[in-house]
Order: sequence, then structure tokens, then C-alpha cells
Amino acid sequence: MSLTLYILSAVLIDRCLGEPQRFHPLVGFGAFANFIEQRLWHANASRFVGLIALILAVIPITLLIYGLERFMHADALIHPVLLYFCIGATSLKQHSERVFAALDGQNILQARHQVALIVSRETANMDALAVRRAAIESVLENGADAIFAPLFWFIVAGPAGAVFYRLVNTLDALWGYKNERYNRFGWAAARLDDGLNYLPARLTACSYALLGQTRKALNSWRRYSTLLESPNAGPVMSSGAGTLNIKLGGPAVYHGKLKNKPYFGGNNEPADHDIIKANRLIDKTLWIWIVLITSGEALAGTWG
Repeated sequence: MSLTLYILSAVLIDRCLGEPQRFHPLVGFGAFANFIEQRLWHANASRFVGLIALILAVIPITLLIYGLERFMHADALIHPVLLYFCIGATSLKQHSERVFAALDGQNILQARHQVALIVSRETANMDALAVRRAAIESVLENGADAIFAPLFWFIVAGPAGAVFYRLVNTLDALWGYKNERYNRFGWAAARLDDGLNYLPARLTACSYALLGQTRKALNSWRRYSTLLESPNAGPVMSSGAGTLNIKLGGPAVYHGKLKNKPYFGGNNEPADHDIIKANRLIDKTLWIWIVLITSGEALAGTWG
């Protein structure tokens, strides 16, 4: 099978099955990471201890996947299934559409509950506008983290590369907080995740810009990306907000503390339907990537 067929198969499985409801490998990995954390973390744990924890959590599984890929000779089965477990396009869409449905039904309590499932900020006191902003930011950022970065590393390094990326990204979500507990212990996971996301994030930001209001997207990227805390989410979210011509960001509460995040993007306050537009942007970007991958394979075959 070609690279394109592997990716199309994984996307089709994801569209048909969505996120596994039972026995999701990443849930199991999260439990494994917690097991490691319980045994290695202590109040004075250094960055080196965090690096050891990262290695113990990620390397054995990546080597196992590499061994399966190399010796089982069942690429047509293994490649799409592993990539399916690494991407989360349908899950992201479903979660955000539940937020839209609650807002559309003017049920702010349900909207807060649904958006709390996909963001780390506190949602209990959000108004409808804050819920919209949070949901759209999550769609744009996770489009890069949960879809396009795994695809990038699958293309570059095969299933083992995609799995390695997804495990590191999961550890960043578990340990990558800048607080007293994880500031040193989670440093290695956070920095490695930043490095692995550097190119995919910027390719995603370029894709967003090309599929909407390009000039506004590029202007937003240039003006606001460095003002946002994450070096990779900054380009992705600022470009996406610009291409949709909506204003995102603003103050938000994280773990009981108010962060005065800057506003960024376009001119318009987001409406409920902009959540759907953000999902459509993700879909368009996915199909553009597939078309480009297919074209690249065709050209490589011609030159070969």
C-alpha cells in the first residue's frame, strides 16, 4: 500500500469508529505514565529525573512498535491502525459540536460542561462568548496537535514516529505544567513536545492561512503569535483566528489564577456557528494535506 492509502485508511477508520470508548491505548499509556510518576517523582525531583521518566515511558513502547512494523510484515493492517490510534479528528469534531449544540440551545450550563472536557481553563463562570472562544481555540490548536503533527511524523518516520510523537504529546499534557509539582519533572516532556511540534505547527498555520482570509491570517500570525504563551500554539491559533476573521484570546482562569492573555485574530466576535467553521477548516486542511501527499508520491514515482 502507498502512504496515501495508509493515511486514507486511518482517516476512514477514525470517521467510522471515532475515539475508542473502551481500552483506548492512550488511556492505558496515561495509567502507565502515572505509575512511573508515582515511583520517580518527589518534591526535589530534578529535570534529569523527569528525563529518565520520559525515557522509561516512551522508548520501550516506540521500540515495540518499530519491531512490529519491521518483523511482522503486515503493513497494510498495522500502519493504518496505529495511525488511527494517534489521530483524533472525529473525537475533536464531536466534542466541539456538543459545545455548539448546547450554545445553540441556549443551555449555558451544558455548554460550560462540554467545553470543560476539551480545555484546561476553568469554565464555571464563563459566558457564552467565552465558551465560544475556548471551543474554537481548542479546535484550532488540537487540529495541529492531534491530527497534523501525527500525520507529519507518520510521513517522516512511519508508525513508530507517529506513536513516539503521540506519547510525548500525551506526557506533555500530563506533566508539562509550569507549577511547583511539574516545573522540573515535566521539563523534558514539555521541551521535547515543543521540538516535535515546531515544523508541524507552522505547516498547519500555513495551511489555515491558505484556506481562508489569507492576508488577515498572516497578519495575525505576525502580530500575535509571539505574544501567546506556547511557541507552537501561537502560530496555529493566531493564523486560524485570522483566517476565520474572529477575535479569540482574552483573560482566562487557570487553576484558580487569572491570566491576562492577549486578544488575537480578526475583527469579529465569534458566533456559535464559528465553531462549525473551525471544524470545516480542519477538514479542508486534512484533505489538502492528503492531496499534497498523493501528489508528492506520484511525482516521486515518476522521477523514480
